[in-house]
Amino acid sequence: MQSSHKHKQMRLPQQSITPLASNQFFTMTIHPAKETAFWPLHQDSPVGSQLIAGRTLLDFQQQQAKGIENAHQLENAWITSEDWQMLAASIEPIALKSTSGTLLAWAGNPDPKSCNNEVTASESSFLIRYPWEFIQINEDIVTSITEPDHKGEVSPAAHIDGVIHVGEGSNILPGVVIEGNIMIGKNCKIGPNCYLRGSTTIGDDCHIGQAVEIKNSIIGHGSSVGHLSYVGDSVIGNKVNFGAGTITSNLRHDGTNHRSLVCDSLIDTGRRKFGAIVGDGSHTGILTAIYPGRKLCPNAITHPNDTVRTDILE
Repeated sequence: MQSSHKHKQMRLPQQSITPLASNQFFTMTIHPAKETAFWPLHQDSPVGSQLIAGRTLLDFQQQQAKGIENAHQLENAWITSEDWQMLAASIEPIALKSTSGTLLAWAGNPDPKSCNNEVTASESSFLIRYPWEFIQINEDIVTSITEPDHKGEVSPAAHIDGVIHVGEGSNILPGVVIEGNIMIGKNCKIGPNCYLRGSTTIGDDCHIGQAVEIKNSIIGHGSSVGHLSYVGDSVIGNKVNFGAGTITSNLRHDGTNHRSLVCDSLIDTGRRKFGAIVGDGSHTGILTAIYPGRKLCPNAITHPNDTVRTDILE
């Protein structure tokens, strides 16, 4: 299946400034995202709702800034707790900027222009502009998990070499092999005979079928990956269905970084391995092959034996 490359990035209208949490210890305000191109994700939902490591991006943003009084940040900023502490150490209003000089967060005054002091964040803090950057954030968080949490059922015939979280009502069937740290939500059915590896997050109410391999990816809530499929280095939206034998290729033959078309410009993703970004509600026919780095619009449909060579725009 082929589609024209030309398209305009869809953006949600700017939201009003929203206090996210407030008590005597903690006040956090999120400001509308800037300079984003998240298509095909978050066309009708805030970026803070993105699934990351079993929670939402917003949950982690609040956690990172916990204890910082009068804190403000952009909706699409990812800021480490260590960088937030630099703001906490200042008694004057202060702004945090990325290594490229982009405003990420500020504290002590609702207006960042009134912050006469500024500090430069580490390279681990940045403005999230593109959907593939969620893969890196998920990698960093999931890799750091050290304690298992099994609320669901794990078959004694499953092999686990890593740290896994399994939500309530989920079932890991016989023959499943897990290598690495894996987050699995509630009410999921995994297997039998699946191979999960890398730093992978699977949302609630998902089905990962017989002999599926998933590597270093995010699978959204309510999604199903049919038997004999492969998902690598990808972000799959909510309520997506991959027909049996769907393959996301993730490596260029020349081994160079993948580039992705955004507003008619090719952007270097910085990723040598990059599968697909799949919008909510998409369905692939059996034996669909997806070229590396391709994006599928929300509710995209492919037919059996289709090859997705370019982004599916509509």
